[in-house]
Amino acid sequence: MLDLKTFAKTVRISDGAWGTELQNASLEAGASPELLNVENPAAVAAVARAYVQAGSDVILTNTFGANRFILAGHGLGERTGELARAGAEISRREAGARVKVFASMGPTGKIVMMQEAPEADISAAFAEAAVALAEGGVDAILLESFAQLDEMALALRAVRGAVDLPVVASMTFASGPDGTSTMMGNSPGDLAALAAECGAAAVGANCGAGPEGFLKVARLFRAAGDLPIWIKPNAGLPQRGPDGKTFFPMNPQDFAAAAAGLIEAGANFLGGCCGTTPRHIAAVRKVVSCEL
Repeated sequence: MLDLKTFAKTVRISDGAWGTELQNASLEAGASPELLNVENPAAVAAVARAYVQAGSDVILTNTFGANRFILAGHGLGERTGELARAGAEISRREAGARVKVFASMGPTGKIVMMQEAPEADISAAFAEAAVALAEGGVDAILLESFAQLDEMALALRAVRGAVDLPVVASMTFASGPDGTSTMMGNSPGDLAALAAECGAAAVGANCGAGPEGFLKVARLFRAAGDLPIWIKPNAGLPQRGPDGKTFFPMNPQDFAAAAAGLIEAGANFLGGCCGTTPRHIAAVRKVVSCEL
């Protein structure tokens, strides 16, 4: 099993956004990205390959919504295992021997404290996806973009109980007076404590803000414990263009310029979330290689 603490002794570059890359290829608005894993695997493979070529040490999988709850909204709930496994297999093939594959697992969309679904069913959904992803050959599981600490707890325990793989716990911190809280009011320290309690191999933050917003978050993680830190900012804050379409303003060079500060703040894994592309990751790779 991959030892993330040893692996992260050297700063590792992860990948960038997948959704926008797939939309540029063939994904229609409102469609399930995970369905492309079986209906257009070449498009999915092209995204994975682009990030490998950009210099990523870690790439994700096209499986963010590959859980029974999210897929049920597309009439695909019963195909969870198939779609998750296929997504993992695509990234595994494109990664080759050098690059690691971390399986992307997002939240269920259910509010745990409101009991919108039984906790046992939520846990079972995470476990089901984790087993299929492990069968697809991933090196680790990434729980990303979570907003609820109680859902993260369910996911961590379910995944750790279902598969023998390291798990990264990443939430979105962009709320509160200084932008270091989740939408539900949890802090990086809260997540760090939960991660240690549940046996996570790394802890981190993704989405919600640009690189500057992640400096405080990374420092808070570093102050809260010694787990490797996973950081994936957006390419700035979203803006609306004259055509009415949303875009992210940071170009690859400006995005990469923030890399040194994030590493100094504690980041062990550094990549990009919404608005980032293989060009952003290639720029980060260049800067980090120079720094090291």
